[in-house]
Amino acid sequence: MPKEVITLPNTSTLPYSPGAKAGNFIFVSGQIGSVDAEGKEVPGIAGQTRECLEKVKRVLAAGGASLDDVVKVTVFLRNETDFAAMNDTYQTYFSKAKPARSTVVSGLPRPDMLIEVECIAHV
Repeated sequence: MPKEVITLPNTSTLPYSPGAKAGNFIFVSGQIGSVDAEGKEVPGIAGQTRECLEKVKRVLAAGGASLDDVVKVTVFLRNETDFAAMNDTYQTYFSKAKPARSTVVSGLPRPDMLIEVECIAHV
């Protein structure tokens, strides 16, 4: 099964692809929400969750999919106390058929990162 790399503008210098398509599956790399598309800092877990999921949407769209096609999400949180606020924002993006999800409290590589989201979609 051939693999197709999904690219987005201004991501070519990263040492990974924003997404990859293999057969009917799209694998979206972890998206962070600490900075927006213009490079501005995004404060708070609600804002960073929203930013992560907007970035996920862009990668999926570039691969011909949408959030409705997502079957599995993994959320990495810096602080377990952010779970409820993350969940409040998250559920506004997946209000129909909710995908399977794991949430892991984890050390993230930069102190400004409160959340990272990756997913798998089936088209």
